[in-house]
Amino acid sequence: MGDFTIRDAQAKDMDQVWQLIHELAVFEKEDNAVEVTVEDLVRDGFGEKRLFHCFVAESNGKIEGMALVYPRYSTWKGPTVHLEDLIVTEKMRGSGLGTALLDRVVTYGAQLGVKRINWEVLDWNEPAINFYEAKGANVMRDWDVVHLNEQGIQNYLNNIK
Repeated sequence: MGDFTIRDAQAKDMDQVWQLIHELAVFEKEDNAVEVTVEDLVRDGFGEKRLFHCFVAESNGKIEGMALVYPRYSTWKGPTVHLEDLIVTEKMRGSGLGTALLDRVVTYGAQLGVKRINWEVLDWNEPAINFYEAKGANVMRDWDVVHLNEQGIQNYLNNIK
């Protein structure tokens, strides 16, 4: 393990977590897509109704990576965990930090007794695909992700008769 610590995130970390989220959006060529704010992250991760759990990787007092997960339920398998994002700063890639974060997510899922851990990866992100496959993950290339965004939800509701 490198010169970093993996720990549960705290509300005070959310500014740095947001910076990582924005860095990922830039990497994924979606610079302006991040709508969530630091305040949203604090409320949703540490407020009365916690919607996610977050792990951070800290090195020399700076957060260099994060993994954000939340519970899901599979009608085929039962309880699962969804890994929304695993982000490592560019300068820390290859340091073992991503592996340590994924290790923590899998350990967390096992402690919860989940039957599966899910996440998505962009089909052009070959380094991430190779990383996940090397860890034993099954990248299901024959499945497509389906989303209804906020406008799509409103359009759908407007068309219900």
